[in-house]
Amino acid sequence: MDTIKQINNHRSIRRFQDRAIEPALLDEILTCGLRASNTGNMQIYSIIVTQEPKLRKKLSDLHFGQGASAPLHLTVCVDINRYHHWCRMRGCDEPYDNLLWLLSGTVDASLCAQNICIAAESKGLGICYLGTVLYNTEAIAKLLNIPQGVVPVISIAMGYPDEQPALSERLELEGIVHNETYHDYSDDDIDRIHQVREEFPFNQEMVRQNGTRNLAEIFTKIRYPKKDNIAISKSLYDFIQNNFCKINPNH
Repeated sequence: MDTIKQINNHRSIRRFQDRAIEPALLDEILTCGLRASNTGNMQIYSIIVTQEPKLRKKLSDLHFGQGASAPLHLTVCVDINRYHHWCRMRGCDEPYDNLLWLLSGTVDASLCAQNICIAAESKGLGICYLGTVLYNTEAIAKLLNIPQGVVPVISIAMGYPDEQPALSERLELEGIVHNETYHDYSDDDIDRIHQVREEFPFNQEMVRQNGTRNLAEIFTKIRYPKKDNIAISKSLYDFIQNNFCKINPNH
């Protein structure tokens, strides 16, 4: 399968075979992550590979049971701990504990993770991105012995698929791509762009089962309500303040 076709056939896998990923194959896939573009070629990220069953179960529990059947979990972190250690040993300053490098490291970690996912799928593996890493950041950090200067930002469950789910719907190019400059959306634009999502059978069934007025209410009232967003944001903010940087442009 060529790369474009492979990417366009991506599916999130939630059921995995009881089969370990061969060490040589895993190393090959992770190496693809390290070849991703990154800021200044500094590679301010780390990848934690969790395979031991008891630890993997505890990690899955912190992701609310997601990835429970996956033989392997990857936790990709922004990591200035390693870089600052090197700087200290070379008699240099430690200037990267600030918002700029939290964001830069998050971008770099994301590029690394996407390379890993594409490489894994090219070898017949399945992956599922677990956004809940940002919900339980402090507990995940404690479980994985993550030190000061390291923030987990991406989690991936990986293994050999035990299912072949249907493709999820996606907004089309018209809804995402802006030519030359940003062009804000009219009401008609919003209706047209989101039609593909609102008419998707799975989404229509979710609306029916939950008794909501529309798909937007599924997201804003049930899946990601404001009260949860605020509580999770506060927890994440506190973790970053205590473990990575003070969110202060002068720091």
